[in-house]
Amino acid sequence: MPKKMLRVNMTKLEAKFEDFPADFAALGGRALTSTIVAKEVDPLCHPLGPSNKLIFAPGIVTGTAAPTSGRISVGAKSPLTGGIKEANAGTPFSQKLARMRIAAIVVEGKHIGKDYYTLKVTKDKAEFINANKWVGKGLYNVYKELFKEYGNKVGICGVGIAAELMGAASGICFNDPEGLPSRYAGRGGLGAVMASKGLKFIIIDETGAPGVEIANEEVFREGIAKLRNALTTHDVTKPGGALNSYGTSVLVNIINEAGGLPQRNFSAGQDDRSEKVSGEVKAEEIKKRGGVRPHFCSPGCIIQCSEVWTKAGGKDPVGVLEYESVWALGPNCGIYNLDDVGELNRACNDLGLDTIETGDLLAVAMEGGLIEFGNGKGALKLMEEIQKKTPTGRILANGTGFTGQAFGVTRVPVVKNQGLPAYDPRAIKGIGVTYATTPMGADHTAGYAIATEIMGVGGTADPRDTKKSDLSRNLQIATAAVDATGYCLFIAFAVLDIPEGLQGVVETLNGVLGANLTVNDVPGYGMQIIKTERDFNKAAGFTEKNDRLPEFFLKEKLPPFNEVFNVPDEELDKVWGS
Repeated sequence: MPKKMLRVNMTKLEAKFEDFPADFAALGGRALTSTIVAKEVDPLCHPLGPSNKLIFAPGIVTGTAAPTSGRISVGAKSPLTGGIKEANAGTPFSQKLARMRIAAIVVEGKHIGKDYYTLKVTKDKAEFINANKWVGKGLYNVYKELFKEYGNKVGICGVGIAAELMGAASGICFNDPEGLPSRYAGRGGLGAVMASKGLKFIIIDETGAPGVEIANEEVFREGIAKLRNALTTHDVTKPGGALNSYGTSVLVNIINEAGGLPQRNFSAGQDDRSEKVSGEVKAEEIKKRGGVRPHFCSPGCIIQCSEVWTKAGGKDPVGVLEYESVWALGPNCGIYNLDDVGELNRACNDLGLDTIETGDLLAVAMEGGLIEFGNGKGALKLMEEIQKKTPTGRILANGTGFTGQAFGVTRVPVVKNQGLPAYDPRAIKGIGVTYATTPMGADHTAGYAIATEIMGVGGTADPRDTKKSDLSRNLQIATAAVDATGYCLFIAFAVLDIPEGLQGVVETLNGVLGANLTVNDVPGYGMQIIKTERDFNKAAGFTEKNDRLPEFFLKEKLPPFNEVFNVPDEELDKVWGS
């Protein structure tokens, strides 16, 4: 049974399986979503109109026995940035989709009217079910009810109240292994794209699925062994290593010490209170409360950086509190209490919001005087404005840039209108180059220079050195390639330092595809993805002026080391030679 695509026309309420095009054979994940968006979406279309398309694509090895490979890419024209977007999540949903040999779901058109629908997909059928009874409800209770209705072995993808508002801060929510609505393709407002089409949920039932076809089992197994060895021996990814022990929040203390952990809407880079929300403190608290740590976001992950945060006594599980979420909803808002951060994270998951964008917009709202910095309970009340769909809630749901405009704030940390993640570019210049020059808007995962600048992975680089075009470009190209595979980006920590691990990645791809790729093919593959995305953005009206950081980063010194972002424009333009 060959791979297929599911084309979903929301205007006609039709869903049809199509043959997977032969010229797409080597594409998966981000490579596939960006290729389809570039080929089928008018760059000048309105992101919430009928001409935009939303694409779901598991990676090439997703759904196989390859370790740490449960990723899915979601692509569209972004209502937040106005450019092409790929958002990425780790979830059992992606593995189920891949085992059904569905290479992509392409959602097009737009339902006329106010009805919302659930799309239920089985191995040979797709049907629409009215979803109006779930409108206006929080996703924690809704996901419980959906699992009751469709069985506890399905995969669920959906959007929440923020998307119903067409909010550009809304993400697309996937279930975690416990069924919680906590795994997000969060960035870029893709939740609003899904809601704009009248699609509320996708339910995947893989009963009878044939599994992913492996063209060469022997090569595939050899590749797995090499990659597994690299992941289980590298200090960052091994069992008992940094990520396994403390999760992604292990970075809180590290980045705070480097003076690059943004505090109170990017007005400082360090605060001793940040330690109260660190990965080390959180891991201890999870142990006391009876939560889960370490944990996998999808079956087969051997890094296991995830967790299940709960209230005291193991009650009301939230899911994972990622480093980015803890920072955004914590120190960036002047909040240094894990319970407040946990409840804000719960509210984001429940409403269908991207935690990074939400933390940034809350901090900008605080700067604009809606509430004081550090007011965790007040921040939760602002989230209730979104839940109630009030005018204030509608402003907030549209993201950091929109909130800044509404409340007259000048320190608005966005690139291409997308909120910055948890590393101040004044203290760590290479990540600033990535923020500025990725086609995606401010996105740390697009080219994670922190690995080299702070963690010494893949070499070393002085974080204050301004010559970072080569570092950022190489990481962006490598990341694009990884995003196509279905592997978690965190495998990069191991494979950047252990060449045999990278060889193993390539061998697993060859095993699935029946191809003869080499390590030398990786940069060209990644560069083609970036070129496709940049060409789309240029056609949408982007120029080199969009590859810049906001003025305040260049002018305002960041305590405690009083750095500014002093990377010249010429260095930024060198990344892609524009």
